[in-house]
Amino acid sequence: MSESDELVVERRGPVLVARLNRPDARNSLNASLFRSIGAAVLEAESDPDLRVLVLTGTGDRAFCAGMDLAAFAAGEQVGVGDDPETVACNRLMAGDVAVPLVGAANAAAVGGGLELLLGCDLIVASAEARFGLPEVKRGLFPGGRGTYLPLRVPLGLALELLLTGDLIDARRAYEIGLVNAVVAPGAVLDRAVDLAERIAANGPLGVAAVKEIARLVLVDADRAAERQRHWQRKVFQSEDAKEGARAFVEKRDPVWKGR
Repeated sequence: MSESDELVVERRGPVLVARLNRPDARNSLNASLFRSIGAAVLEAESDPDLRVLVLTGTGDRAFCAGMDLAAFAAGEQVGVGDDPETVACNRLMAGDVAVPLVGAANAAAVGGGLELLLGCDLIVASAEARFGLPEVKRGLFPGGRGTYLPLRVPLGLALELLLTGDLIDARRAYEIGLVNAVVAPGAVLDRAVDLAERIAANGPLGVAAVKEIARLVLVDADRAAERQRHWQRKVFQSEDAKEGARAFVEKRDPVWKGR
């Protein structure tokens, strides 16, 4: 386990767990925490032994309350810069990370906090969590990927959240398809890690193909079809494809090589 003042990173086999650790500030995003999240993304992408990244928060008050307004008022620029870590965290919010991401919403995810979760492929939520994009209440609008919410939930429901700035509870978030599961508050991280481990047990090439194509088909169907053909050639001719078939016949767990 590695620990900094603002982000705790723990390796659990093939799963990397990154925990936002500013509970007194509701885990809000200042520039250093933003970069630390990006560093965790880069670690997960660069280490072949890591297959999935889980993102969660410390405490029971917030997963992340969005941008640290005190830091912003003091002139700090959050998410601005071309250093690798800042770029990587911005990629996370854009859903452009090579490994699967599981969000573990231990409590409220508001503004930029919800935008972090929207960059995740799957979301597990505490029954006490709340979600929203309240920027319009402050004369602003979601400057990250919040306005891309219609990629996650039906347009009318997305617009209701975006235009009113109101928060919804975890049960409503599940009903509209924003989150994948709602669990007891103390079980959020365990459920998210279990989900991550199930993903990590699968063939890494197949997982990478599914993640890229499923995301892409929502915004560019022609490009998705092109990438589908690319991945078909790559995956079906891979060593892992042969290993998967052998393991099935021999009734054993496959040993993946990622090639």
